Amino acid sequence: MREVIIIGSGPAGFTAAIYAARAELSPLMFASQVSMGGELMNTTDVENFPGFPEGIQGPDLMQKMQEQAERFGTEVVYDDIVEVDFSGEIKRLTDTNGTVHEARSVIFATGSAYRKLGVEGEERLSGHGVSWCATCDGFFFRDKTIAVIGGGDSAMEEATFLTRFAKKVYVIHRRDSLKASKIMQQRAFDNEKIEFIWNSEVAEVHGADAADRLTLRNTVDGTLSELPIEGIFVAIGNDPRTHLVHDKLDITADGTIAVEGRTSITSVPGVFAAGDVIDPSYRQAVTAAASGTVAALDAERYLAAIEAAQPAAVAG
Repeated sequence: MREVIIIGSGPAGFTAAIYAARAELSPLMFASQVSMGGELMNTTDVENFPGFPEGIQGPDLMQKMQEQAERFGTEVVYDDIVEVDFSGEIKRLTDTNGTVHEARSVIFATGSAYRKLGVEGEERLSGHGVSWCATCDGFFFRDKTIAVIGGGDSAMEEATFLTRFAKKVYVIHRRDSLKASKIMQQRAFDNEKIEFIWNSEVAEVHGADAADRLTLRNTVDGTLSELPIEGIFVAIGNDPRTHLVHDKLDITADGTIAVEGRTSITSVPGVFAAGDVIDPSYRQAVTAAASGTVAALDAERYLAAIEAAQPAAVAG
């Protein structure tokens, strides 16, 4: 029986583990077989995480977080949870081998995944001109020509933000009108650095060591054309990893796990959520880490309340 089990190993999960371990809760973390460390494992230079004035590689940052969590007593298992049972006071989690793990509390920190285009060259050039986060990587594209793919609010926000650095920003959208709110559209239309390419989709990303051009397909007549660029930002949305709890926890209209206010408290007592899986807006490593702190403290208070109530229950 564990006091707390943490599912997920990004900044939220590891920060929760650090706090829980320091509270002597001996957390068990399921770090996943394939996605340990979350999205930062696909990020090269991280220059906006406090405490690293010279920047740090995403995988190096996650390694340091893991070392810190393990130093205080976190047990990290490279496996996935495939089924959860939150129906009782004791939570039951099943891993890929069919082993059932029991815990008094669970912290769900599985993060989110950026939607990808699924085209040739996208994965190969990830971190080498292909990005999914303007806030994370925009600085590296100073005075360059870049493309933003998408037509919603996030795409307009990223395109507008990137004009601070880039000399030219193309917005490529598969339709002839945007899904973004009117105010976000107008900001983009008014920005002289932004040019729209309508009725077009990316067919391929080219480049030897870094992205240098795109093949575009016209969505009306199917014709192909090439666009020279020095970077591409994919802004077609992201999906919180909530598949395990769709019928177990309340989910918001944004697809994230619903929590009470600024807490990590979900609709099921003893189950807490943190990081991108509850955040439809910011999705930054530092906000995820802060959310992990909240989850660990909420779990600690929950467990303390249970312990405090036990003598009274026995006496009754």
